[in-house]
Amino acid sequence: MIPSVLRQVELQDMDVRALTEIDLPQVLELERLGYSHPWTEGVFLDCFKDTYRLWAMVQGTDVLGYAVISYMVDEAHLLNICLHPGLRGHGAGRRLLRHALAASLKDGMVQMILEVRAGNDVASTLYLSEGFEEIGRRPGYYPDANGREDARVMAYRFT
Repeated sequence: MIPSVLRQVELQDMDVRALTEIDLPQVLELERLGYSHPWTEGVFLDCFKDTYRLWAMVQGTDVLGYAVISYMVDEAHLLNICLHPGLRGHGAGRRLLRHALAASLKDGMVQMILEVRAGNDVASTLYLSEGFEEIGRRPGYYPDANGREDARVMAYRFT
């Protein structure tokens, strides 16, 4: 269950741990709150494989955010990162991103790539401030209310 009074949640009270299938009801609620075109339960279930890393940002039993990373050879691909809307802008996303980066480096990845909506300036600013660089664009990558939106492709090199 997601706390209704998030202003009481402090970063030091949150932990990052492996996401499990038991967390999916909370994850699906966060996905619905966070995205106009949310992933389905089936998409999440497909990510519980050896080549994926799934992380949950939690306070007690409450999942307040998550990240899904796919590993291919020596590259980590951040497929999805989402926080409860009430936590945005308070450092929780940065903490979850840094955890995903550190785990990927520890697992021997040489870089992390991601796509971010071209119009998502808040997320793009976070990624740039953490050392990601834009390496390209994917035209019409994301669905949106008016058709399709381009994605900025960003990369963080560990070496």
